[in-house]
Amino acid sequence: MPTSFHLLADAPAQLLPARELMAFTLASHIILVPLGVAFPFITLVMHFRGLRRKDATALLLARRWSAVMAVQFAVGIVTGTVLSFEFGLLWPGMMGRWGDVFGIGFGVEAWAFFLEAVLIAIYLYGWRRLKPRTHFLLALPLPAAALLGAFGILAANSWMNTPQGFSLDSDGTPVDVNVWKAIFTPMFGPQYWHFVVGMILTAGFVVSGVYAVGWLRGRRDHYHRLGFAVPFTVAAVATPVQFVLGDSIARSVFHKQPVKFAAMEIVWKTDTRVPEYLFGRLQEDGSVKGGIKIPLLDSFLAGFSADTEVVGLTSVPADQRPTATQATIAHWAFDIMVLIGSALVLLALWYGLVWLRHRRLPASKWFYGPAACAGVASVVAVESGWIATEVGRQPWIVYQNMRVAEAVTSTRSTSLWIMLGVVMVVYVFLFGSFLVILLKMRTRWRLADEERAAGGPPHTPEADTPYGPRAPVPASDISAAGGARAEDGRP
Repeated sequence: MPTSFHLLADAPAQLLPARELMAFTLASHIILVPLGVAFPFITLVMHFRGLRRKDATALLLARRWSAVMAVQFAVGIVTGTVLSFEFGLLWPGMMGRWGDVFGIGFGVEAWAFFLEAVLIAIYLYGWRRLKPRTHFLLALPLPAAALLGAFGILAANSWMNTPQGFSLDSDGTPVDVNVWKAIFTPMFGPQYWHFVVGMILTAGFVVSGVYAVGWLRGRRDHYHRLGFAVPFTVAAVATPVQFVLGDSIARSVFHKQPVKFAAMEIVWKTDTRVPEYLFGRLQEDGSVKGGIKIPLLDSFLAGFSADTEVVGLTSVPADQRPTATQATIAHWAFDIMVLIGSALVLLALWYGLVWLRHRRLPASKWFYGPAACAGVASVVAVESGWIATEVGRQPWIVYQNMRVAEAVTSTRSTSLWIMLGVVMVVYVFLFGSFLVILLKMRTRWRLADEERAAGGPPHTPEADTPYGPRAPVPASDISAAGGARAEDGRP
């Protein structure tokens, strides 16, 4: 019987549904993360442009984006809260034993959420109620609050990958906790900056993709050109930076988590002059089926020399490394992320060359087609990066200190499967409602733009808030309403 089946048979019955539930909720939440972390920054860039150039269209876009930001944040709070509960409900072994060591990251993230909620409320309410400069200055801490939340989560995750800042007593209980070392682990810097820049470029491509679709449908006015240019420029600047940071974090994994690196590159035996496989499937006997083999490349990428030794999966016992299936999943996820990242770099270079040569946006539909798809591709890359990170670490939930099977809840597996089904139904409703709200907002804004273009008084619902001042009602409407009340005897 293959090793993978032996390991699966030895695992608790709760392990699979607990992992599936956590995977589903994380994969769903991470779709919203780029907008939560980076959208405030992009919105403020547009806001600054509007103030600096006295561009009413830029200010209109910033105001509308702030409304989207608020709706997205509300949905993100729900999905993030579910994740917080799942850590304790699904993995009590980890939280009970290690919570005192790395739990401060979750505390920082909670405070960041609270601060971000207050700042978003001030920013959203401040339109047309505060002086322009005051309104903008009050919003400046908003991106910092979003980055603080990312700081807390990445601190916790990087600790799980490279745990430090504690000692173990004779019972294996962590003592002598050093909070600073627990936060600033060897993987924290590479993970944090790779994550932050990834969120910026993903948010930029997602937002600009909306206006790229508008361009393809013939909407090429100043509103759509500006709505595309600002977020796409931010993303285009971030993309080559991300490519360099991605290489850096892969090298950090090579040095700090060599077995994970072996899984991501499906390296079976420790050796030099190791080839690189593009895709391919690792078999139980260590052979690779399918894929494209490039001789020497893996050793060269790892250490800039074909003679670089790459640690293989067989360097540790079978129960301390990912199975062949898990390694293949991590490898495919890693290759998909790199492939998408490379394509986005080419798209960013295309955009940059056109701008440098002609000082204008690209005019070819062959550019706007990929640009419209870049947002979805970026989200797929983010999901793939998360899969490579988490699956490649198996079977450890705390690397080399606690296995996932040791941390899982004792709740019946049937209950966990039912919980997964309920969560899936709720999330479909939640994300469906989010999409409906966005479409209704788009429809209202488009009607307002059409009224403005026709010369009529524009209807601007985004200027009103539930408890704030309302737009003044025209005198003609007041007179007409008064006449109607007099005719039917109403006061």
